[in-house]
Amino acid sequence: MKTTTLFQFLVLVFLGTPVFSQNTESPVALGLPGDNFNLYAVLDVFQKSQTLEEFERRINDKQEKINNLDLNNDKLVDFVEVVSHKEGDFYSIVLRTAINEKEYQDIAVIEVVKSQNNKTTIQIIGDKALYGKNYVVEPSGKTIQETPNPGYMGNDEIIVHHYDEVYYVDSWPIVIHIFSPSFVIYVSPWHWAYYPSYWSPWPPVYYYTYWGYHQHYHNNRFYRRVNFVRNPVYHSTYTNRRNSSPTVNRSRRNGVYQMTYEGKVYQRPERPVRVIGVPRASERRTNAPSVREQRNYNPRAPRTQNRSSNTNRSKTGTRGNR
Repeated sequence: MKTTTLFQFLVLVFLGTPVFSQNTESPVALGLPGDNFNLYAVLDVFQKSQTLEEFERRINDKQEKINNLDLNNDKLVDFVEVVSHKEGDFYSIVLRTAINEKEYQDIAVIEVVKSQNNKTTIQIIGDKALYGKNYVVEPSGKTIQETPNPGYMGNDEIIVHHYDEVYYVDSWPIVIHIFSPSFVIYVSPWHWAYYPSYWSPWPPVYYYTYWGYHQHYHNNRFYRRVNFVRNPVYHSTYTNRRNSSPTVNRSRRNGVYQMTYEGKVYQRPERPVRVIGVPRASERRTNAPSVREQRNYNPRAPRTQNRSSNTNRSKTGTRGNR
C-alpha cells in the first residue's frame, strides 16, 4: 500500500513539473504608464481586425485584456480612440484618449507605408510620454544576433541586432481595407463623456496581474521591438500634430502612475541596439521609400510640384480632424 502511494506521489510530481516550469518568466516593466497598454498585443489585434472600427472596439473590449490604462487617475480604464490620417501612400493611425473635456493624450501611432513597388511595412510607435523614446514594435523578420564592438569597455551587456529582413504586411486584411478605393478616413466619433453603448469602464488591475495576461508576448517570434523608425520623414508629419496632455505630464512627475506596481521593483526589458552605418544589402531592398524620396516629400506642396519631381509620387490625402 505504501509503495503504491509513493508511486502515485512521484507520478504527480513528475506530471506537475512542466506546468510550473512554464511560468518561470520574470515580469519586466518600463516603469512608465505604457506598461499597461501592451503594444505587442495591440499590433496583434490590428493584424486580426478587418476594419479600424473593429480594431477600436477590440482594444477597448474588457475580454481582450489589452487596455489597462487609467491616465486621468479616476480609478477606471480610459477609452482609446482611433483616428486615421492619410498622406499619399502613408497612413498614420493614432491611438489617443481624452483625459478631460479639454485635453487629449496620444498613446501610440501605427504607421503604414506602401512603397513604389507596392510593398507595405508597418510599425507601432509608443508615445514618448508613456513608453520613453524610440519604443517601436513591428512584425518579425529574420534576426541575426552578433557580438558588439570588441573595443567596448562598458559593464552593460549589449546585444546588437541586424534586422536582415523586413516583414511585408500586404496580405493583412486591415491593410487591404485601408488601401482599397472604398476606404474612408476613420475618425472615432467618440469623445469625452460620449462613448459607445458597448463601453462600460472597469477598474484597472495591478501591473503584476496585467503582465500575466501578456507574458506570452515577451520574447515571442511574431513581433519584435526595435529602436528606430523606418520612415522618419513621414513620421515627422505625425509629430507635428501629436497630442500631449499637461495632466499626464504632471501625474508622471508626481509618481501617480507608480501605484500600479504595488511598491514592487521590476527589471527593465532588454533594449535593442542597432548598428548605425552602411545598411546591409538586404536592408537596401526593403519596401520603405528611399531617404531621398522621403526628404522630397511635402504633403502641402501644390500638385504642379508633385508632377515635376521624379522621386515624390505622393499626393495630398484627406486628414482626419482631431
